[in-house]
Amino acid sequence: MATEIVYEQGDATAPRGSGRPRIIAHVCNDSGGWGRGFVLALSRRWSAPETAFRRWYRDRQGNDFALGAVQYVEVEPGLWVANMVGQHGMRTAAERAAGVGVPVRYEAIDAALASLGDRALALGASVHMPRIGCGLAGGRWEVVEPLVTRRLTGRGVPVTVYDPA
Repeated sequence: MATEIVYEQGDATAPRGSGRPRIIAHVCNDSGGWGRGFVLALSRRWSAPETAFRRWYRDRQGNDFALGAVQYVEVEPGLWVANMVGQHGMRTAAERAAGVGVPVRYEAIDAALASLGDRALALGASVHMPRIGCGLAGGRWEVVEPLVTRRLTGRGVPVTVYDPA
């Protein structure tokens, strides 16, 4: 039973709804950087997602850290953050201004969303996110949205996308 993506203005780190587990999904880079974009909002609310991501990256030789991988961090009872690796490297402000290629990797976001869909269905969870991959990663929502539809809402996972108020 497919559902539609719900779009709301608000803060994706404060997901709306109750009565079911919730997962906040966002895109991380594969170079271990954490300090700009949506992750700052996460870190203001909880320290665990950043701590777990940095450890995951540091120990990457012995774990599954790679493009397309997902790390789930429980930040409150029934509330997880999904650190999804969907960006290859980072661009400087000068590179962004010059239009240098974007670091988003749509195939990695697709793989991460497939994992997220499995986890959400297993937990009976809803998924909450900003427009993943479309900020510093430089992606386009018209490319990401069909991935969210196929991997999540098309499988019956409720999804809310938050745009800043």
